[in-house]
Amino acid sequence: MNNQELIENIVTCVARGKVSLESPFPKDLIGQIGTNELTKIALENNISPDLILKACNDGMKIIGERFGKGEAFVPELLMSAKAMNAVMIHLKPFFKSGTVKSKGKFIIGTVLGDLHDIGKNLVSMVVEGNGWEVIDLGVDCKTEKFISKIKENPGCFVGLSALLTTTMANMNKTVQEIKKQFPEIKILVGGAPLTMEAAIQMGADGYSPNPQGAVEYLNSWV
Repeated sequence: MNNQELIENIVTCVARGKVSLESPFPKDLIGQIGTNELTKIALENNISPDLILKACNDGMKIIGERFGKGEAFVPELLMSAKAMNAVMIHLKPFFKSGTVKSKGKFIIGTVLGDLHDIGKNLVSMVVEGNGWEVIDLGVDCKTEKFISKIKENPGCFVGLSALLTTTMANMNKTVQEIKKQFPEIKILVGGAPLTMEAAIQMGADGYSPNPQGAVEYLNSWV
């Protein structure tokens, strides 16, 4: 397998959600190596971490676009995220050493009163796989928690998630307080009850209904 084939296979395995030789998904790739083994081989062949990360990004873009069109569903996106994470485990030392530069920092959390995290977790994984440093605050996050992390990470981007209509008021309060203290911070919101119109009304800078949209919004500022 030459270097070009390695890169192409990483793209395919991320897009299809093939994590390793042992993984039983997808069925038509049973018995074949996945992103874990391919990334090891690629690094051993002196393929640059940046090129491997780009392959990871390309694979996530494929599954993200399919998800956005309704051609793929949450389980498939989760498997692709796992395949991507297998790549990131090998690349994280290069991020820490500065060999691979992150695109920026993205603070994300589910707003106060909301305990749902599936959507937030998907966005976190896909954004991280696209070369961003993700700071995940978890669920039921008070405004003060966001404010504190923003102070620790100047120049960051912020993502707010909500699944319940009843917690949109809390999201609105958090957006307004962040903008009051840090008017330059870009805030992205998402979740089932949200729309672009609602995002604009509460003062957010962007809205995305899916992980790929979040990535595209963040990358537009790079």
